[in-house]
Amino acid sequence: METGLLDGRVAIVSGIGPGMGRAIALELARAGADLVLGARHTSSWQPVAEAVEALGRRAVGISTDITDPDQCQRLVEAAATELGRLDVLVNNAFAEEDWHLPFHGFDPARWRQPIDVNVFGTLSLSQAAVPHLRAAGGGSIVMITTLSVRNPIPLLGGYAASKRALTTASHVLAEELGPYKIRVNCVAPGHIRGGSLDEYFDWIANERGITPEAVADEVAAQNPLRHLASPEEIAPAVLFFASDLSRVVTGQTLDVNCGRTFN
Repeated sequence: METGLLDGRVAIVSGIGPGMGRAIALELARAGADLVLGARHTSSWQPVAEAVEALGRRAVGISTDITDPDQCQRLVEAAATELGRLDVLVNNAFAEEDWHLPFHGFDPARWRQPIDVNVFGTLSLSQAAVPHLRAAGGGSIVMITTLSVRNPIPLLGGYAASKRALTTASHVLAEELGPYKIRVNCVAPGHIRGGSLDEYFDWIANERGITPEAVADEVAAQNPLRHLASPEEIAPAVLFFASDLSRVVTGQTLDVNCGRTFN
């Protein structure tokens, strides 16, 4: 639904792809935002840029590895130079360890990539964005975290730990950036159908000799809503934090997990 909540504003979304990145970008575009799209490969961001432009919004795509500070700076500068300003940064890019590999207890090597991308990469991109958000008179940084912060599993311990660190960093940034009217909040999705989750369900199903849908039904049954969200169902929570609807909210996490956890 087109809302006009972001008319005249420019947003960066990292981690563009066919799932959450696409859903978030299109949600913000329908609300009136022009978009700068970051992903490591052109093949990831280009179809999303075309979809944004089909909605009548401007879109700029930049191939970006957020673990490289220079590439983070280039992505942010594209918002200022090509679209004129920056109002919103959505940190959606992430990495997780390879859950296909055997797990034999704590292994720091498994944690390195998730922490490099999810903590240091995300904070590097946020740091690059701050001067532009200040120049716009304020804005919003939205971190995409995870249910795993509350319910970690050994196979993805590094992913969970990195997102927990990012949550704490968001609290610090909310304190530091509040005087500049820059809000920092987190959206913590639960299980999201599609992409890597469906691959995980396939793997579990093969290990147990059942169907992937049976696995999905078991997981959904743990939620009060008996449902697993789609990317399109998560994206409106990001729009809430990106828009003035949340203008007096900062340092918070919104759990979007069909009731799997309660605050």
